[in-house]
Amino acid sequence: MISKIWLASLISVGVLSGCANHTTTTSALSFVDNVSKQGSELPYSVLRDDLIDGKTNQSFEIRNGGFGSAMTANPNQANQFYALTDRGPNANYSSDYGKGKSFPVASYTPRIGLFEVAVDGKVSMVKSILLKRPEGSLISGLPNTSSLGGTGETPYHSNGQPVLVNDNKPYDKTTNPIKLDDYGLDGEGLVALKDGTFWVSDEYGPHIVHFDSNGVEIGRINAFKDDSRDIYHLPAVFAHRRANRGMEGLAITPDETTLVGIMQSTLQNPDKAAQKSNLTRIVTLNLTTGKTEQYLYRQEKNENSNSEISALTANKFLVIERDGAFLLGGPDGDSKAKPNAQKHVYRIDLTTATPLSSIPLSKSVKRDASHGLMIDGLTLEQFAIKNGWQALAEKGIKPVSKTLVVDMVKAVSYPHDKMEGLWVIDNNHLGVLNDDDFATWSTKGKLEQKHLDKNTVDSNRLYIIKADLMGN
Repeated sequence: MISKIWLASLISVGVLSGCANHTTTTSALSFVDNVSKQGSELPYSVLRDDLIDGKTNQSFEIRNGGFGSAMTANPNQANQFYALTDRGPNANYSSDYGKGKSFPVASYTPRIGLFEVAVDGKVSMVKSILLKRPEGSLISGLPNTSSLGGTGETPYHSNGQPVLVNDNKPYDKTTNPIKLDDYGLDGEGLVALKDGTFWVSDEYGPHIVHFDSNGVEIGRINAFKDDSRDIYHLPAVFAHRRANRGMEGLAITPDETTLVGIMQSTLQNPDKAAQKSNLTRIVTLNLTTGKTEQYLYRQEKNENSNSEISALTANKFLVIERDGAFLLGGPDGDSKAKPNAQKHVYRIDLTTATPLSSIPLSKSVKRDASHGLMIDGLTLEQFAIKNGWQALAEKGIKPVSKTLVVDMVKAVSYPHDKMEGLWVIDNNHLGVLNDDDFATWSTKGKLEQKHLDKNTVDSNRLYIIKADLMGN
């Protein structure tokens, strides 16, 4: 059952239409022309600066930045936006306890930041909202157990020791095991409602969690039928998400009735071999009835990333599609420059795609409880790899249409590897935010500062792009 808080807010705000900010006055948007083409840096603090960089052997900063996993408009104030962190500073690491992630600030709490853009284009933080369990205690960014989507990632401290239930005692599989958290989130998608509550999607479950204005969980949606916390369920096929590539984008229709999520990359459906494709899934979920629908999205390149989705109307959305390349070479400098780096924003229209529930069943077309629609015994992911998109079309399955709206490389020589936040300011202005990964990552398991070039540390930057978002 939907939480009473959300239902009451839906009744009170009534039904909206069109672009979410279509009534915004020109004076309220005076900042849009004053944000530098190179972007306005978001403020940050330092989480710790005592670790030694694996490349330079000098100490470096882990920053409480990290507000780049998602962004969305504050629906109640035109010059403000919300931004989301993921699970916290982390980097690939492997040791005797298995493959996993180094969490140099293992106690980090994922959070939502509210930011304001001044008339001169400078960005300031208004407040930070720490995410909490239903009873009010802080969640962590540590992985979930396998029954709720965990993929066996072992969390490690920066010194290489595993994160344990009690770090003051030695590891014991039974009495002091690896610390996991079924409330832990690796947040990647964010929706802000007019009543002050939020929906966050993540790439652990994936989970979609409803938080009140103070960051306390008041509802949850995922693909795990045995999760008693759920108010609704996603189709079971979404439990086959690729590790670290879950529900990367989340939007809500302008009337605030329907969530729309997009997966970052191709599902491991039914196995890892299927993930090396350009087929991703979009899911809609009606918050009144719990009914879901699925659509397909065709990426430009295999294993690209769909990093965000934002609503324009009930059926039209903006979607980020990107690769992981640095235009200017990143920390490796000019020799590794990638002039063909892809950082695109597309407009899609759900009405041009085939709702998967509408495909009639036949001798060759079946529905599997776990793997969804199947053709000739193959999942859609497998079928597309083997036979191609034309063969899917011949079966009556078409992806959403897509129109390029912004090429960030051409627009601003976008230097970052990640582009993960979209802010629909009005019909002609779009905010874009990068993920700076808390200014840290690793090479061969050794933590280091994340650089855009030899001298510039990566940081969260807000870009404002002028474009015809609606296609009028």
